[in-house]
Amino acid sequence: MSRLDNGQPFPPLTVPAVGGGTISLPGDLAGSYGVILIYRGSWCPYCHAQLGSFSRALDILSKLNVKVVALSVDDEDTAAELVAKRKLNFPVGYGADADQIAAAIGAYVHDDPHYLQSTGVILAPDGTVCLAVYSSGAIGRLVPDDVAGFVEYVSAHPDAQ
Repeated sequence: MSRLDNGQPFPPLTVPAVGGGTISLPGDLAGSYGVILIYRGSWCPYCHAQLGSFSRALDILSKLNVKVVALSVDDEDTAAELVAKRKLNFPVGYGADADQIAAAIGAYVHDDPHYLQSTGVILAPDGTVCLAVYSSGAIGRLVPDDVAGFVEYVSAHPDAQ
């Protein structure tokens, strides 16, 4: 299991999406900066706060050409309840295979119960990794203000990535 490096192409991942269809990464984010939020589960208060903050910041992020997706190991009903409760207005995937995702991107996995620890990735419009934030526990994650500031900076200074 190796962590993602800046400049590396994001590996292909597909998960079912709340409301139908699938989330296919990095393809669904192509042409925009992409934020991939892997959250621990709907039971996690820190995840609720993070996902809610990204939902509230979506207008600002959209103006910066940033698309957001989130995913977890939650089942469909649990993920759908979270989307409704937090009024999430970006695609949310469910039923992620923790071991498969960990092998592909290096996310930390909690063993019992089996779930992915918080991981956040910012992708360039071409699907390459700009930044990856890994947490081995409940805290330490991407926040919308940091994403907006980062995207504004790299958009103005393309060689700075």
